[in-house]
This record gives sequence, structure tokens and C-alpha cells, in this order.
Amino acid sequence: MVKAKILVVDDAAFMRMVLREMLVSDGFEVVAEGGNGAEAVQLYKQLKPDLVTMDITMPEMDGIAALIEIKKFDPQARVVMCSAMGQKGLVIDAIKAGASDFVVKPLQKERVCEAIGKALR
Repeated sequence: MVKAKILVVDDAAFMRMVLREMLVSDGFEVVAEGGNGAEAVQLYKQLKPDLVTMDITMPEMDGIAALIEIKKFDPQARVVMCSAMGQKGLVIDAIKAGASDFVVKPLQKERVCEAIGKALR
């Protein structure tokens, strides 16, 4: 089986590291990491990963704005949103903008891998 290529985007380096470890230990390949939405869009266009994990609250461009830009570029893009805030409004905005799934922090490996597996099917 080919390893899915994943782009990890979060403004916290620690969260990127945690996600990278979860994903790699579950057999995924992390092709790049971004620290804000603008980087996410740029990296997506360069690398065309199979999936993006995206934080919502970030400097420069938030995750929802980045999701919208990525979807404009590639309507088939698969993006799983990750956020500490279980704010209903943001979840709804993310899903309306085309997010495949939503994972609430603190991240649990089973939930993250389940969301990614589901989005890739």
C-alpha cells in the first residue's frame, strides 16, 4: 500500500511535532509542515499532498481561509481541521468550506488517524 502524503499545518511547532509523530507511527508520510494558512496554501500547490491537517486559529491567514483557497485550487482536496476550540460556529464554517472532518485538541491518536483514514477513503 502506498503511504498517504500529508501536510501538517499548525502555528505551534509542538503541535506539528505531536501530529507528525502520530501520523508517522501510523504509517503515513508527512511531506511538509506549515506554520500558518498562507504557508499551507503555498505548500499545497507545490506538493499536492493526499491530505492536509489544518489548525483553525493561526496568524497571517487562518485555517478556514486557507481551506477555502486550497479548495479553489483543488476542489478534490482533503483537509482535516484540528482546533482546540470546540466552537460550534467554527466547526460549521469549516465543514461548509469543505473540510473532510474535524478533530478537537488535545489530539487523540485514534481519533486523528480515524478522521484521516475516513477522509482518504
